[in-house]
Amino acid sequence: MRDLTSLIKAYDIRGTVPDQLDAQLTYQIGAAFAHLSGANLIAVGHDMRVSSPELADALAAGINSRGIDVLAIGLASTDLLYFASGSRDVPGAMITASHNPPAYNGIKLCRAGARPVGQDTGLADIRTLLATGLPTYDGPAGTSQSEDLLPSYAKYLHGLVSLAGSRRLKIVIDAGNGMAGHTAPVVLDDAALDIVPLYFDLDGTFPNHEANPLNPANLVDLRAAVRLHHADVGLAFDGDADRCFFVDENGETVSPNNVISLIAARELAGHPGSAIVYNVVASKAVAEQIAERGGTPVRSRVGHSFIKQAMADHGAIFGGEHSGHYYFRQFWRADTGMLAALHVLAALGETDQPLSALAAQSSRYVDSGEINCTIADLPAVLDRVETHYTAHGATVDRLDGLTITLPDGAWFNLRPSNTEPLLRLNIEATDHDSMTRLRQDVVTLLDQ
Repeated sequence: MRDLTSLIKAYDIRGTVPDQLDAQLTYQIGAAFAHLSGANLIAVGHDMRVSSPELADALAAGINSRGIDVLAIGLASTDLLYFASGSRDVPGAMITASHNPPAYNGIKLCRAGARPVGQDTGLADIRTLLATGLPTYDGPAGTSQSEDLLPSYAKYLHGLVSLAGSRRLKIVIDAGNGMAGHTAPVVLDDAALDIVPLYFDLDGTFPNHEANPLNPANLVDLRAAVRLHHADVGLAFDGDADRCFFVDENGETVSPNNVISLIAARELAGHPGSAIVYNVVASKAVAEQIAERGGTPVRSRVGHSFIKQAMADHGAIFGGEHSGHYYFRQFWRADTGMLAALHVLAALGETDQPLSALAAQSSRYVDSGEINCTIADLPAVLDRVETHYTAHGATVDRLDGLTITLPDGAWFNLRPSNTEPLLRLNIEATDHDSMTRLRQDVVTLLDQ
């Protein structure tokens, strides 16, 4: 049996094909998931990666081998798979490696109602079953049925956010050759929108740039196109289109922190006093503005399974992450880049102000962006950093990694990635000079 430690991660399954993940193992994962699910039907979708159709077929066959039927929704964004799971109240499985390079693929799993599956809610059990073997099953095999849910998904999103009455907007959409090239033409087919498409052809080799908008290098073409076409806004989706990043009319990237605040304000207007979840890396301005608008800010660990659980625990209407993931109670607490895009487009269409002005209303602090480094002895490093800063009057919490808050209000977070062998550093301060000094101090301490 191959080593599954690096394949089965905190909240999904992801690795290189075929050395870490192949059709045979995917079949076994499908059988294990079916055995644990207790369901009669499981929805299965896949992205446009070269290996995805084969792996989706293998996963469906594994599910069928345990007597459970499959609803095959075919090419889908991850949030379209969540829609299938939520609207049909069945478990779901999505073949995708999200923003990873072409050599990767993976599986995102959810329980009925799009409820998350992570290490503590199924992934560890799947790993155990793969290692020990499944109990014998001698019953009849399940069947598979195909259905296109994209029109129903688009109709559902339009029922949550309407662009009716919006001023006409010109938008540039960079699909990155990922699944937004499949979903955006249907969802955003609106008379109020003039769309300039970039890289809508589905191509799992990502010939133009990686479908990872968190990397500024992958936004260069979008920023240029927004300026060239004098567009009101640019949208960039990742490979499985569950994340969306925004570029303003000047071609400048809009911080996800500002997007969280903007959407939170809209959700609180419709659901006063509700809880809003944000992760430990989000700007402290997010919590401040949620409270100022009468909401209850709830801080969570980074990662979709943790955000969704916090939303369930607190009855939150919305949740947001610095990485461009946005979660909605009305979308089964699942993350959907497309619904976030509709909110931003609606907010922009309701005002004469440009997006840069809307974003500026939520900007209070200066952040470093995410800095990644490789650390050999992580616990020792975190202990050393904590000791150094607490000696200078800083406060500490360990909700997710290590968060240090200095007496002047500046703060930083160090945490291990849930998806890659990296330590991630995020810093925020009141001004650029203070942020730069703190960044240099922390990096120097890490180098030691």
